[in-house]
Amino acid sequence: MTENSPNIFELPIRVYIEDTDAGGIVFHAKYLHYMERARTEWVRSRGVSLRAGLEDNISYVVQRMNIHYRTPAKLDDQLLVTAEPVASSRVWMSFRQQVLKAESRELLCEAEVRVACIALDTGKPRRLPENMLEILKNSA
Repeated sequence: MTENSPNIFELPIRVYIEDTDAGGIVFHAKYLHYMERARTEWVRSRGVSLRAGLEDNISYVVQRMNIHYRTPAKLDDQLLVTAEPVASSRVWMSFRQQVLKAESRELLCEAEVRVACIALDTGKPRRLPENMLEILKNSA
């Protein structure tokens, strides 16, 4: 895991056979998995325990996503998946995310992702925890 700037988190990922179709091209939904991992590791890198959130009846769900696939990743490619918080409110946070070829930094895929905070038991929106609000404030 690396960071170019204080706000952009990068997670290295290698493409495995399980990520691809019969032609060795990454299946489109796998990019969503890669981005989810990068957002999760961004949170973890800021000292926030997702398990503790679950114990406090907090969960995070993707509310909205706009994605642009530019060039396909292929079997054995080494990738960098970024997560950069770009906006937030009391109940959601938005990330700009990219999937890049690690060596050339060629942009393969990019997305804007809005993640909402919900009460785990009801599924209803709830306020982001104070520690997350503070992290987002310091990331602006």
